[in-house]
Amino acid sequence: MRFTPAALALSLLVAVSASVGHGATHDPDPRAAALVAQGRSAADAGDLQAAIDAYESALVIDPAFTGVYLHLADAARQQGLQGKAIHYYREALQREPGNLAAISGEGAAMVEKGAVTKAERNLAQLQSLCGGACAEAELLAAAIAQGPPVQTAEAALPDGDGVAQN
Repeated sequence: MRFTPAALALSLLVAVSASVGHGATHDPDPRAAALVAQGRSAADAGDLQAAIDAYESALVIDPAFTGVYLHLADAARQQGLQGKAIHYYREALQREPGNLAAISGEGAAMVEKGAVTKAERNLAQLQSLCGGACAEAELLAAAIAQGPPVQTAEAALPDGDGVAQN
């Protein structure tokens, strides 16, 4: 009973300091930001593997840097790895649930994978967050309108010499 007031005061202090730390924005480590810039340059030059290596190095330096997950997701989509891209977008959304770029990117990756109904849910979420007038909502609406990519039988044929077309 003697320690009850001290315990209450200490728990109040911990609760207040924890909520203040949770609400603060994260400033990325300058080394991680430099690696992200290096990765963007590599991606713009068409070297996706070098870009991914730079992004992953930035993630090692600063695991709380949400932007890195978005860049990794974009690189995975460019490689045709939509499942991996969706994973990275969801990692970004766990850190920042209202991140419009992550919601839109995840929806676009879902469209590319053929899950148009799930992408429409992302569009509805975007429209409720930004009113539908934001660039992210317009991009996702355009991706949904275009629909999933269609692969023809010729595109699916292997390049081997032993395969002949009828």
